[in-house]
Amino acid sequence: MTKGKLYLIPNTLGDSNPFLVLPAQVKTIVDSLDTFVVENSKAGRKFIKSIAPEKQQSNLTIFELNKHTEPQDLPNFITPCLEGQNMGLLSDAGCPGIADPGADIVSLAHKNNIQVVPLVGPSSILLAMMSSGMNGQSFAFNGYLPIDKNERKSEIKRLERLSFEHNQTQSFIETPYRNNKFLEDLCNTLSDSTEICVACDITLPTELIKTKTASQWKKNSVDLHKRPTLFIIHKPSF
Repeated sequence: MTKGKLYLIPNTLGDSNPFLVLPAQVKTIVDSLDTFVVENSKAGRKFIKSIAPEKQQSNLTIFELNKHTEPQDLPNFITPCLEGQNMGLLSDAGCPGIADPGADIVSLAHKNNIQVVPLVGPSSILLAMMSSGMNGQSFAFNGYLPIDKNERKSEIKRLERLSFEHNQTQSFIETPYRNNKFLEDLCNTLSDSTEICVACDITLPTELIKTKTASQWKKNSVDLHKRPTLFIIHKPSF
């Protein structure tokens, strides 16, 4: 039996018109699928409806993949592909598998010789890097930094040293309601000459992307409260 394909379906990065940020191919593929793996069923169905409003939601098969999913349940998620049916993997925001639990399903697909087909769409990590003006030849995404004040300070300094010694850009995120405090921590911990890019609400009407040194950010006020934001740092070696 010919196995189905696993399509990696990009989502918008916020409450925006999907047809302004997603290529037409995404709608074509969503129209053709009835089985999806999503982070959240309600959010997944909402996105599918926004892309393909004519699709009958009652005909959809939805698997939820998040922190509550039991590892032993994952093989069941790719059963439709093994039986010859195409499936879609959908992130809550951005691209599946990038800072996203969908990587587990993609790994399973490869182990079962299922073709993985990534579709083009917005990635906040790449869009922020593109816009930062920092080194895009060598960079790392570090996810969330420690919550403990001392551990966080040590990690910020470690990443700054790494950036300086290897000319490697470092990026990370924070829980949106702690963004303002996080930017303050960066400014107070990093060297004055270290650059900080704040990339907020990417692709949305309220988008803000600015790169300044730590000393410059101390003199500039910006409200990032509850706004999806990527923080990027780079300490120049010259």
